[in-house]
Amino acid sequence: MIKVAVVGVNNIGKIHCRAYLQHPDTALAAVCDLMPERAGAAGREYDVPFYTDLRELLDKETVDVVVVATAGVEKGSHHFQPAMTAIEAGRDVLVEKPISNQIEEARQLVAFAREKGIRLACNLNHRFTPMAYKAKELVTQGKLGSLLFLNMRLTIQNPQDETEWLHMRALHPHSIDVMRYFAGDVKRVQSFMTKAPGRSSWSTVSVNMEFTSGAVGHLTGSYDMSMRHPIEYCEVAGHEGRLVIDNVYEQMTYYPHHANELTVIRNPLFGGMQGFNDTFGQRINRFIEQIKAGAAPGDIEASGADALAAQEVIEAAIRSHQLGGTPVDVPPALVKREGI
Repeated sequence: MIKVAVVGVNNIGKIHCRAYLQHPDTALAAVCDLMPERAGAAGREYDVPFYTDLRELLDKETVDVVVVATAGVEKGSHHFQPAMTAIEAGRDVLVEKPISNQIEEARQLVAFAREKGIRLACNLNHRFTPMAYKAKELVTQGKLGSLLFLNMRLTIQNPQDETEWLHMRALHPHSIDVMRYFAGDVKRVQSFMTKAPGRSSWSTVSVNMEFTSGAVGHLTGSYDMSMRHPIEYCEVAGHEGRLVIDNVYEQMTYYPHHANELTVIRNPLFGGMQGFNDTFGQRINRFIEQIKAGAAPGDIEASGADALAAQEVIEAAIRSHQLGGTPVDVPPALVKREGI
């Protein structure tokens, strides 16, 4: 039984707590939150010990995995310290995205996990769906041929304007990770951004990408769209075929260039994913599977290094916008990649 502690028990943290209570191979060992009332409420709700100090928790409780579900500025400024504390204590870590909103912290965190030989994973949950798995299989098998282009769209409604870069740093680790999942590392980017009426942040963006493979890509992202409509669209195309994933998990369609028959996979009404929150369970299940199998830190899917690579693309896109749309090189990603 893998014993898990969850740090940060607000909305996302509670999703994690319930997942580890329900998983047959995990036990929720303890919870931690800087707010005493929140920590206590979660501890009583889930009938586990509760703490406001992670070091004290790790000293007193038997824990194999620490889940960092804190928030902070741009949804990520409170991730660094608890993740570093857990790694220093020798525990595997699953951190919410972004791995950090500060690129130097993200680099330090990944380097420290690598130095200590610790599994560091990130909740880049958009790639953990049956549709994405099937699409990845088609790409890996060469069914699309040499990749030529990717189009990605991720749009939700979020009125928050706490910083001018909130939209890029908080939301697009997901979209960029999905693009990297299919096409590998990004070499350089060019971006343009705009603000919806009344906004102080760059709430809608357009990012052009060149991948190290030679493929090109485009990301459209926005915090200004209605949640009544599909939030995500992903198109991957090569010289032998292309595929489209609709709305994260709803449908995947494969279009071979030299045949009339399409392959369509739909989310089943019974036994399929019931909603977006199921992606959390899918991601958690895979991390637990890999821990049980003894996977090496470098083999972890949606690893801390993958999360860092996405943040490097984001920071390059921000810099490109600051330079008036000038293309900006992305630092090389140090991620083990299979099938690409």
